[in-house]
Amino acid sequence: MSKTEIDLVTADFFAAFDNRGGRAADVARIRRLMLPTGVIVKTGPEFAVYTVDEFIEPRRRLLADGRLVEFREWETSEETRIAGDVASRFSTYRKSGRLAGAAFEGGGTKTLQFVRTSVGWRISAVAWYDHP
Repeated sequence: MSKTEIDLVTADFFAAFDNRGGRAADVARIRRLMLPTGVIVKTGPEFAVYTVDEFIEPRRRLLADGRLVEFREWETSEETRIAGDVASRFSTYRKSGRLAGAAFEGGGTKTLQFVRTSVGWRISAVAWYDHP
């Protein structure tokens, strides 16, 4: 059951950025999926560490203001390890959309750390690396 729940939380996380077909991306759902004090880290040449709110707001604007449209991210493979009330997931993912009118595709690697809470599995940390 835990693996199924973690699969659902992960899919919900990736779906938060989807604005295909003119729908509004629901990045605010990340607040429901993560611990309030969770941390999100972008690696690479533009290394950054975000709180949940610091991560959400710029992405909400980007996905709502027309600069990034027909966008989605999806998991292409994963490995999940569960030990009691903690879990770790290593994912590869793809993304595509139109940024400032130009089509693009890309992908990368994400790692998500989970903890089981009284209301189910929640993400405690996310780190990602976009492939060049």
